[in-house]
Formats: sequence, structure tokens, C-alpha cells
Amino acid sequence: MSSSRPASVKRLALAMAALAATAQAAAAPATAGAASAAPERRGTELGFAVFQQHCVACHGNPAFQRAPSPAALRAMTPERIYAALTTGVMKSVGDTLTDTDRRRVAESLAGELLGSAQSGDASAMPNRCLRNPPLRGLGGPGWNGWGNGAANRRFQSSAAAGLDADSVARLRLKWAFGYPGGTSAYGQPTVVAGRVFVGTDIGYVYSLDAASGCVFWSFRSRAGVRNAMTLGAVRVHGRRRFAVFFGDLKANAYAIDAWSGKQIWTTRVEENFATRVTAAPALYHGRLYVPISAWEGFSARVLDYPCCTAVGSVSALDASTGRVIWKTYTIAERPHPTHKNSHGIQLWAPAGVPVWNTPTVDPRRHAIYFGTGDASTYPAPSTSDAVLALDMASGRLLWSHQIYRNDSFIVGCAGSGFTENCPKHIGPDWDIPMSPMLDELASGHRLLVFGTKPGDIIALDPDRGGATLWRVDAAREIPGADGQRNGRGNRGPLWGGALEGDRVFFGLNAGGVVALAVTNGRRLWYTPLNATALNKVTHSAAATAIPGVVFVAGSDGRIWGVSSEDGHPLWSYDTARAFRTVNGVAAHGGSISAAGATVAQGMLFVGSGYGVVSQTPGNVLLAFSVPEHTARGR
Repeated sequence: MSSSRPASVKRLALAMAALAATAQAAAAPATAGAASAAPERRGTELGFAVFQQHCVACHGNPAFQRAPSPAALRAMTPERIYAALTTGVMKSVGDTLTDTDRRRVAESLAGELLGSAQSGDASAMPNRCLRNPPLRGLGGPGWNGWGNGAANRRFQSSAAAGLDADSVARLRLKWAFGYPGGTSAYGQPTVVAGRVFVGTDIGYVYSLDAASGCVFWSFRSRAGVRNAMTLGAVRVHGRRRFAVFFGDLKANAYAIDAWSGKQIWTTRVEENFATRVTAAPALYHGRLYVPISAWEGFSARVLDYPCCTAVGSVSALDASTGRVIWKTYTIAERPHPTHKNSHGIQLWAPAGVPVWNTPTVDPRRHAIYFGTGDASTYPAPSTSDAVLALDMASGRLLWSHQIYRNDSFIVGCAGSGFTENCPKHIGPDWDIPMSPMLDELASGHRLLVFGTKPGDIIALDPDRGGATLWRVDAAREIPGADGQRNGRGNRGPLWGGALEGDRVFFGLNAGGVVALAVTNGRRLWYTPLNATALNKVTHSAAATAIPGVVFVAGSDGRIWGVSSEDGHPLWSYDTARAFRTVNGVAAHGGSISAAGATVAQGMLFVGSGYGVVSQTPGNVLLAFSVPEHTARGR
């Protein structure tokens, strides 16, 4: 690593080569008991910028081939990297960083948090379930995967929800489960067969009893797990088993046994060191569709960085074996060398266009649909900031509908931060971060509905090559949200909407929740939720709907249930506080800014804490229900 480009860089590179052969440990201590403060915002996001700014002069630089590459560093534990920076071969460079930045670099590169390997295992928790009865099937009320179905509508029926507009007001906290040392509870809980399956930023996946929060098992992945779990049946050695599917922050996909937590298979879906799986894979008829995003643009403007080579993709895997059947990149042309910058660093293009969302499955068209992000090089391809349709069998591009053109973006490429690595023309950073929702109207016409970062809500026709049906600016008339539409003032929805009948609902980054008519996009109602400080609280987490109720949550940690008829509040709960947990882990809630709530069997589940960039960290999974005595008194 390098604080700039010191004269002794060759000596440091040679010293770093020893790191690849020498294991060192510096585990952070685990905590226990009741929490009194929110967890510290830590590294699986913020350290990428530090690494690109201070370390790539050696690592990844062809002139210093003996220095471990970024890919080799990604394979190390956070303890090993942290030890090298504090007491080991890279101490001279580590001394130029704060301890916070050293930890962030270690955690970002490793894709997991310091100390998580020791503290997160279920065997050390006091709330182990006394029995683990066999799973006879995956049927019954539940919430499976990101969108609770292949269409990603994020809707739960009355029968499966076990809640309605009357009972929601009586929801009370039933139990809380803490993630040891965690900083972002951004894994959306899946509920199947009376069990909760959830991934964590500490690299563990847990299976919990939905009613009590006792833990059946834990599985340690190779990196943090940000996405929702998806469950389905597989055949292993001729026998039928039930598997949990997910991906991690090192671009690995997994299938583990839903009953035991034992690994069935793991597949490295993408080799580029900057890629990762942040959205839940979609499962359909024995195939797992895995989306790939990337962190490359955090500080790729630094002239020591070989910008840019990471490209988004979707791969189809055999669900029983993990074999890659096909892979389709969001940019058809592979990255190639373009020119060298003034530091002599080779630059590459084209790159970018990550996939941040779970693919939506359309059995009628034998297609999957997903949104894409901006490019990291110039010019931006026509598949950036777009919705793409791929053939399910082959991965062939069926059609692409671009929403915003010329969006090439790298963080910090503005004003004095503009460098030779920056795109020639800087775009506004307007992604399509959410899964399109597939719906069929009473007339028989079908549509894909989704929102964008600047506030446009759009419906496309999947049966006519993605033709536009309607498009509205959902945030245009919202007080305080009429500022300039740019990457610094995104007003629209981010991670997901919910669709019920003839209405679609979105939480807005400008604050509040909005309902639109599915047929034409007409605004039906808007509820600010934070009317006294409209621009200080965002509601960018995915919305969730049950008949009569929409659940949304905010950066302040408060979760709301509002009427789907007129938007008036029915219930709310402040999660940004300390909790006593069933597993004895110190836990505190924070921002709820990505994954939404899930509802099944009379219970609501939500993770609290989003220690990413400027949000408030947290490490707790919360379960709510209607107390039995109030339910019986109805």
C-alpha cells in the first residue's frame, strides 16, 4: 500500500509480498450485554475509497508484480490485512492512516468485519433451539426471496400475512436478535416454513425460529451477505433437498441446506476483484439468476488506479450444482486498454453498468427483467440506466429500454476533484436500482413498473419490446423536493416499490410515501411522514404491502404502516435505539435505508441499521406481532 508514491515504493512492494505467505491475526473483541450506543460505522463500503486513494500505487500496478494484487488481498481475512497495517510489514504505511481507516481498508477488502469469525457462530449463542425438526416442505404462509414471488411485487395476501389494517395498530415487539459486531442489518429476512433466514454483514447466515427467535444454525460465508435469501428444492446425488440461495460481497453464490445449514455448493460467479452480489438471486424452474454489481467507482478518479474494468452482469446457474449455464454482461464489449494517464497507469473501457436489483421472471415471455446503473467510463453505453430483458434459456438480450442517456459517473469527479481518470462528461448518477414489478391489469394488458433515483415512475410494456406505457415525476409536486435533479439531490425511490391491485406504492428519497394508479400513473395520495423536517429523513427502503396497509421505513430508523387507501398513518415504531436481544448480543437499531419489511403468519420482520456512507449503523433484526390477548379480544 502507498500513502502517495514514496521513493521507497519498491521496498514496500517487496515487503508486501511477504504478506501473501505470512498469516497474522488481530481480531477485534466481541461485545455482549445491553447496548447503549449505535455501532460504529465500519468498513465494507467506506474502505474502498481509502484503498483506491492510498494503496493502488503498488497493488494492481504492473510495475510492482510482487505486491499482492487487489484480488489476492480480497482473499485474505480482515485480521490478516489489519495486522499488516498495524504491526506487520506494512506498518510504515499504516502509520499514515487513522486506525479507523486501517480497519475500514481491512474490512472492505476482506468483505467481512473484524472479529466476525469468532463472534458470530450460533454455537456460542445462548438461545439455541432445543429441537430442529426436519423440513417436510416449503409451503404454507411465508415471504420467500426479495419480492415475495417471481414478479417482485412485494405484496403479501391477507391469508399469508395474518394481519390487516385493524390489527397493524396493535403490533408490538416480540423479540430482537443481534448480529455480533455488525454495523449494517441490510439483509432482508426471508420467512419460510415457520423459520427466518437472514444474511448479515458479519458474513454469517442464520436460521431462526420465527415465533421465538431461537437459532437453529449459522453458516459462515466467505464475505458479508447483503441480499435476501431465496429458498427452493434441489436434487443432490439423486435426493431431493431444500436449499437456501444467496450471494456475498466477493461475488460468490451459494446453496446451503435449509434444515442443517451445511453447504451444498458455492460458485465464484465473477472474477473481477471489484464485483459483488448485493441483490438477491432469483430462482425459477431449477435455475438461479445471479446479479452482479461493483464498488469500483468509489474513488476510481485517483490517478494510481487503473480505471475501469468491472462490468455488471447476470448469470444463470444450475440450482442443484452451481454450474454456470450462461453469463450476460450489461456491456457487450469487453473492457480493453485505451491509454495511459500522466502517472503511467493503464486505463480501460468500457466499464460499469452494475445490476443492483433482483431479476424479475416472466414465464409467459421466457424472459427475465432487471434495471441497470450508470457507466464508469465514457461514453455510456445504451444499456446503462436502463431496463434489460434477457432470454431465460440462453441469456440473449431480447430488448433494452434506456431511461437516461450519457450517464458516466465516478464518485468525486467534480470541480477540483476532476482528474484524467474521470469520464469526459460527468453524468448525474441516475440508476435504476430497483426490481421492475410485473403486473397484469384487469384488461389483460401487462406492464413493468419501476422507479428511478430522480423520481420518475415508469411503466413499460413487456409484450411490445419494452415500449413506454406511461411516465410520471412522482416527486415533482412534493414540497421541498423541487430542487435540481442531480446525483446530489436524488428525490425518487431507490430500492423497491410495492404493488397491490390497481395501486403501486413507493417510499421516496425526498421523504414520505406516494401511491399511484397502475393504469396511468396518476398520483392518488402522498403522505410526508416527516412533515416538520421533510428533507432530513429519507424513505428509500423498499416498500411492502398487505391488503389495506403499506409499510415504509426511513433513515431515522422509524418504520411506518400507513393506509393504502388514503395514506394516513396506522402504526409506527422507532427502531433507532438499544435492544435486549434473545441471543444476548449488544444490539442497537439505526437507519432503515435499503431492505424493506417482510410479513408472514401474523408477524412483521425488519432489520435496523445501515452503516453505509452517511447512514446510521445498526445490528439488529426485529420481530413484531399482535399480542395474543389483544388478538383474542377483537
